[in-house]
Amino acid sequence: MKKVVVAIALLTLSLGVHAQGRSWWGPRYPKVINISYVESPFNLQIMVMRERRMLETAFAAQGIAIAIRWHHINSGADQTNAMAARSLDIASVINSTSVIMANAGGNPVHIAALVSRPTHTFALMVNAGGPRTVRELKGKTIAGPKGTTLHQMLIAALVKEGMSASDVNLIQMGLPEARSALLANRVDGALQAASLILRNEEAGARTLFTADGYMTPLLFTAVRPAFARDYPDLLRIYLETQAAAYDWIAANTREAVAIGSRIQQITFEDGMKLFVWGGIASVMDPGDLPAVQADVDFLYHQGMIDRKIDPAAIILPAAYSR
Repeated sequence: MKKVVVAIALLTLSLGVHAQGRSWWGPRYPKVINISYVESPFNLQIMVMRERRMLETAFAAQGIAIAIRWHHINSGADQTNAMAARSLDIASVINSTSVIMANAGGNPVHIAALVSRPTHTFALMVNAGGPRTVRELKGKTIAGPKGTTLHQMLIAALVKEGMSASDVNLIQMGLPEARSALLANRVDGALQAASLILRNEEAGARTLFTADGYMTPLLFTAVRPAFARDYPDLLRIYLETQAAAYDWIAANTREAVAIGSRIQQITFEDGMKLFVWGGIASVMDPGDLPAVQADVDFLYHQGMIDRKIDPAAIILPAAYSR
């Protein structure tokens, strides 16, 4: 009789502990994983992963009872701040600039995976009668967000043409405000991204150049170092699921683009353009580390960070393999 009572007690304890996100013989897990949900510019892996509940399925298959809490946070700076506050565990999509600035500012954030190289989704746009070459930007006024990948793209284009940042007047504006200023002819050019490029083209504006040939924009998945240290298996499952979403997109591209287009409320044709432009990826290659180093150098020379960091020190080994 005592053996039966003990067995029932152990079973009850096992079920109770499992419901809290761990099995009685396994590691202690948090009840919730907090992950940012970043749709823009066209982060198809993340949209597909959430829409198809792939993470929930993956954790259930491992016998892990844990809740996934998605947070709509588009700003990279806001994501790193949330990780510093421990209210965000994984930044599903974040630009290299935000990761570098966080680490240089004493807020450790580690790169866990590559999401995309969206070279064609960043552009400098002008109106129909505006400048036709980079050199014709001399003395012109451009609107856009400073200290960002777009800002870096602009400087890289100017330097490649033998010019410098002082040859243009860059006014700090968010992307929607810069678009409005351009279409109202209050500025000569606007730094723009993703679907705004398509909307501007529909309104008669044109792309003067993209990042292609000037720099390599990189979007990453990042993680709180403490989360990666304390729950390596949870991070592994997340990264494996993100890679599985990439594979599913490759095998079901039209269905995947339809999902992304519906979520972003754009036409399928525009969604396909953004997908082609987006440079979707899943593994870093040898050229990516120098690109991150170039980002560090840019931010340092622009006075956005007061010390350089070693990119290799903030990239987890998982980012180089699947």
